[in-house]
Amino acid sequence: MERLAEKAIAAINPIPDHEIYGRVTKVLGLLVEIAGFGDALAIGSRVHLRPKEKHDVPCEVIGFKDNRALLMPFGTLEGVGLDCPAYIQKTEPSICPDDRWLGRVINALGEPIDGKGPLIQGGTPIPLKNKAPDPHARQRIGEPLDLGVRAVNSFLSTCLGQRMGIFSGSGVGKSVLLSMMARYTQADVSVIGLVGERGREVQEFLEDDLGELGLNRSVVIVATGDEPALMRRQAAYTTLATAEYFRKQGKRVLCLIDSVTRFAMAQREIGLSAGEPPTSKGYPPTTFGELARLLERAGPGAQGEGSITGLFSVLVEGDDMNEPISDAVRGIVDGHIVMERKIADRGRYPAINVLKSVSRSMPHCLTEEQNALVTIAKKLITSYEDMEELIKLGAYRRGSDPDVDNAIDRYPHIEDFLTQNKDDNSSIEESFQQLAAALGMSYGDGSVR
Repeated sequence: MERLAEKAIAAINPIPDHEIYGRVTKVLGLLVEIAGFGDALAIGSRVHLRPKEKHDVPCEVIGFKDNRALLMPFGTLEGVGLDCPAYIQKTEPSICPDDRWLGRVINALGEPIDGKGPLIQGGTPIPLKNKAPDPHARQRIGEPLDLGVRAVNSFLSTCLGQRMGIFSGSGVGKSVLLSMMARYTQADVSVIGLVGERGREVQEFLEDDLGELGLNRSVVIVATGDEPALMRRQAAYTTLATAEYFRKQGKRVLCLIDSVTRFAMAQREIGLSAGEPPTSKGYPPTTFGELARLLERAGPGAQGEGSITGLFSVLVEGDDMNEPISDAVRGIVDGHIVMERKIADRGRYPAINVLKSVSRSMPHCLTEEQNALVTIAKKLITSYEDMEELIKLGAYRRGSDPDVDNAIDRYPHIEDFLTQNKDDNSSIEESFQQLAAALGMSYGDGSVR
């Protein structure tokens, strides 16, 4: 009985004994202006507009002007007019994840959208805009994490707690690559954020790419491209908050966000509406700060906690790998996987350019034998691609350079090794065995020959 009373008190205490409200004074597009709130609001505060005989419209404070608060809604403003009451939510925006969220699909507000019934709430609220762990309290990154993709397991080995960016233009296959990692990873839990995704592709991703086995150990957060900017931005925050819950349980979490670019675009929309000055490619200064705050939340936890291995896709505008968002993300994460259209055009999937991609945990996470195989393979690829035009034109004569001759012989086998069907799964050991076979070498005895 005492424990039940304690739970009841804990549930009742957060309920405010009074409500603070203001009134709508202006509606301009998706920007709402309210007055009459006193000093009760701050940037990021939640406000619920309450039109007559309508459900609440949740909003967020994005700025202030002339003693008025500027809001943007999480939904439509249908029914909202002048003098509409605006009630202020005093509690910090948070979600309460639970282990029973696995296998569920939710929206940015933490509400179920999969038709499987109500979502069971956990007992520990996680702030949506949580801070990253203190740098001095964090553990170091752990052992290599098996992601099931040969090219990544060998050439771009990723460790527990590492953060990697996946850079590509549209239609090059990054979503399929992410789904392969979510399905075949040896992590305990996958938390997947589909930010600004096409509505028709969500079900295809869940059924065809992720599959039942992948979904059963995943939580999927969805905000489609037609939803308001606040919902798209919050989907990323909800993804990280859910991953942080599982990290606190000591789990090895794989956190996937597709895509960080759409998160940045949503932040741009919000910043410009609040009156921020546009800078590079129209992105206001807060966009780059928010990117760093979001991505830094992934990584190893404090002592006794688990880790969040982050894989964040970046939709490169115009296939320009140096556009502002790509540049910013590359400076934050611990490595980058570059996918190229010309590789996809010749039918090799996943279309990863292993020479332009980098994992900052290598070579320390691999054995000497594994590092030697990767080095030899990269040298062969470089030798072939440097002479590729002459080889295809027939201008290169065999015998001119032994390294190029060897590259011509081995390159088709390396291409076959890098090609992987989305239904194919290769462990780390299998990946290196197949790479050694592609190079015509032995593997497993501690030396390369």
